[in-house]
Amino acid sequence: MNSSVPIRSSTPQSTATETPSAIAVQQIVHRYSDRTALDGASFTVAEAEIFGLLGPNGSGKTTLFRILSTLMKPSGGDASICDWSVVSNPRDVRRNIGVVFQEKSVDVKLTAAENLMHQGHLYGLSGGALKTRIAQMLSRVGLSDRANEKVETFSGGMLRRIEIAKGLMHHPSVLLLDEPTTGLDPGARIDLWQYLRILREEEGITVLVTTHLMEEAERCDRLAILSAGKVVGLDTPAGLKSAIGGDVVVLDASDPEGLKNKIEEKYRVSPTLMAGRLRLNHTQGHRFAAEVAEAFPNEVVGASVSKPSLEDVFIERTGHKFWTEKD
Repeated sequence: MNSSVPIRSSTPQSTATETPSAIAVQQIVHRYSDRTALDGASFTVAEAEIFGLLGPNGSGKTTLFRILSTLMKPSGGDASICDWSVVSNPRDVRRNIGVVFQEKSVDVKLTAAENLMHQGHLYGLSGGALKTRIAQMLSRVGLSDRANEKVETFSGGMLRRIEIAKGLMHHPSVLLLDEPTTGLDPGARIDLWQYLRILREEEGITVLVTTHLMEEAERCDRLAILSAGKVVGLDTPAGLKSAIGGDVVVLDASDPEGLKNKIEEKYRVSPTLMAGRLRLNHTQGHRFAAEVAEAFPNEVVGASVSKPSLEDVFIERTGHKFWTEKD
């Protein structure tokens, strides 16, 4: 009798109107000596969803990726993939996940087909079933005509496609990708994201991607924004941006601190002073910027008004810019 018992998400059980969770992260904590890399991170990922972990270096996303891919155990908390605990049932988790690491994982001296063949052997595939699966995956990633060519002749985008094919050889339900477009040109990045959408829509595969690129995060169905090991934002990209409420106004001033005090006194709003510039959110950004410039003509030397971006969300949630966190 198998004594392994899958854990369940700490969120309420699914109803007929809810989408089941493929991944459930439950108060994950991880420490490296005296440094806390993850500090109670929690979220769920629905089945057949493209989910992004967005954060700068040092935010905890790589540590979380390693925990989800069973390369390390957390200091506290747990996570489940397909209802299997990464802490107590890592072997069962591995049967359900495909993993594509940031570092190259193919053998460039082997052909595309040979790389997939060896990957299939690791999961017990052989004979006709293995040949059929290799053909399927090469066709799926658009490399059937390059099956017998050495991988060292492939472009960066083609290498990424072979790595994804490797990760999917054993029919996993969840695909984990760590910074998958690193080193790719813009065209290859677009192709990769189109392929991820095909996996989601046609095969129902759940995809989790780590990234530090805002434009890539915009392509995800939902995001968890990480900062200092905490989830500081969790929603669709559009939902995160709309939560800011209004336009983002940035003011350049000859005396930023002095102008900040005057704006607070006159308009009863509190701009944030960041890198020598004043930032605030306002429902009528252009009108407000014009009013401030008219009220303090000798102090405002420049102004810009824009719709919120994901970086604005990060700044609003953390009080600092995206690139200020350290490894």
